Amino acid sequence: MSINENGFKSTDTYIASEELMSAVNVARALEKPLLIKGEPGTGKTMLARAVAASMGMKLITWNIKSTTKAQDGLYMYDTIQRLYDGQFGEEGVDDIAHYIKLGKLGEAFTSDEQVVLLIDEIDKADLEFPNDLLWELDQMEFYIYETKETIKAKIRPIVIITSNAEKELPDAFLRRCIFHYIEFPDRELMEEIVKTHFDHVDDNLLQNAMDVFYEIRGLREVKKKPSTSELIDWINALQLGGIPYTKLKEELPFLGTVVKKDEDLDAVKKNKNQFT
Repeated sequence: MSINENGFKSTDTYIASEELMSAVNVARALEKPLLIKGEPGTGKTMLARAVAASMGMKLITWNIKSTTKAQDGLYMYDTIQRLYDGQFGEEGVDDIAHYIKLGKLGEAFTSDEQVVLLIDEIDKADLEFPNDLLWELDQMEFYIYETKETIKAKIRPIVIITSNAEKELPDAFLRRCIFHYIEFPDRELMEEIVKTHFDHVDDNLLQNAMDVFYEIRGLREVKKKPSTSELIDWINALQLGGIPYTKLKEELPFLGTVVKKDEDLDAVKKNKNQFT
């Protein structure tokens, strides 16, 4: 049986390459986290939603920030609320379990059905964050010291971890993951992706917009390369504005939808005569 059979496939709203589908299905089969990298706008976060939709599973998302600690994903013991309740004579104050709130990993581990757990932008946290999760992601369990209880995953979740490569991740963490880098879509795949977002799009408009889009991405002077989502926004603006495709390369209407930095705008305008 192929590893992709009965596994993750592209959805109506998310077009995945064969390599990406295989990476998801290998990670699932080997019961390892899938670490996804790629430049902004390549659909890293959307992948987890697509996997959940394709597999008919619930998605649990843990958005990582610079202040996030590994403990936040496990559980929180609300000592303040317990102290407050004790002062006012609330019932159940002696039951510590009443003041334990599970984090996103805890939610995923205690689910009665398999879920997709997205740990989004793991590289935003400090350098020790990934190492602090090694045991939990490996053994799929953690210990609550206050109640002397071990929380073990009822059904191992599908774990998808995204990174924008802002920081290098520890080798020990990388060894435990299946890795996939999402390449920026070529024209053929991009056309498929764009068409999933519109009931109808004029082919001449689409082809001319993609011509300009890839020309902009190819300019060395452009520092922030436009992403897939910005191309989709631009095509949407062009359609809503009723802009004829014949004017795209000459006038570059609504350029601020695609290019977001002053210096990049200047570079595009300076080189627009080169657009073919």
